[in-house]
Amino acid sequence: MADEQGAPLDNEPYANGEDTTPQAGVLSQYVKDLSFENPNAPGVYQWQGQPQIDVQFNIGSTQIGDDAFEVVLKIDVKATAADKTAFQVELAYAGLFALRNIPEDQLQPFLLAEAPRILFPFARRVLADAVRDGGFPPLMLEPIDFGQLYVSQAEQSDALAFATPAGEA
Repeated sequence: MADEQGAPLDNEPYANGEDTTPQAGVLSQYVKDLSFENPNAPGVYQWQGQPQIDVQFNIGSTQIGDDAFEVVLKIDVKATAADKTAFQVELAYAGLFALRNIPEDQLQPFLLAEAPRILFPFARRVLADAVRDGGFPPLMLEPIDFGQLYVSQAEQSDALAFATPAGEA
């Protein structure tokens, strides 16, 4: 029946040759913002012991065209010892993604799970180099399972929406 109306079956091209297959591609990757602070230099290089390292990250996406999306992976790291800051790094690493024929229900999982997975190794290298260039051993972040984080966040959002009575937000 769908064939009678001219709609393609199973991602077959339309009669005019337009492709309906889902496609995703990385157009560009770039450092959007990078800040490294070493407020206690040169004394910090005499400190004894290992610093406590706090790593925070956030993911955001913005549609910038019909089929183009910017995904930003923001990583904030603060190393402290004896209640003093050894170093602090803030990195916003972004990627520009072209997405075509992606089903609506798959768009957000791609932008908030798959795209950050693609960007992370490059952001990790930039962060490690910044810390090393600041006079410290390179900071190698452990791999992050962005897919599982997305699922956890979605479950928490669903639980919160379910627990909030209608009309109260």
